Amino acid sequence: MSAQIRIVRDTSLSPAEAWLRLTDWERHGDVVPLTRITVTTPPPTAAGTVFVARTGAGGRLGFDDPMEVVVWQPPRRCRLEKRGRFVTGWAEFEVRALGGGGGSRVEWREELAVRWVPRAADPVLRIAGRWMFGRAVDGLLRNGG
Repeated sequence: MSAQIRIVRDTSLSPAEAWLRLTDWERHGDVVPLTRITVTTPPPTAAGTVFVARTGAGGRLGFDDPMEVVVWQPPRRCRLEKRGRFVTGWAEFEVRALGGGGGSRVEWREELAVRWVPRAADPVLRIAGRWMFGRAVDGLLRNGG
């Protein structure tokens, strides 16, 4: 009952800049449709940081996706555990320097499960997750700065 997702992106950003953009949790709400991010623990981000992604059209038409940072190794690796009642699993990303002309490679991996969704739906969840998380990573690496 889970979909495994892997996204790899190369960017001209330095590893440090890519890391900063990927770990600006509130900005994830700017690139994930109908989602707002609220960090519920005080800064700075570290293992133990908790934030909630509220996804929905407003009011009762939505759900909370609470996450906790469980691995924090800047500027290289971060792992989040999803602790929601509806969405569970984990997300992890690594940032590595590209050789030669600079830039970096981001690898985002996610295991996503949605409660009450049958295993037969995993291929659809995987396709939707690749699209959504790929779009999010692209937006975070492209925008702002």
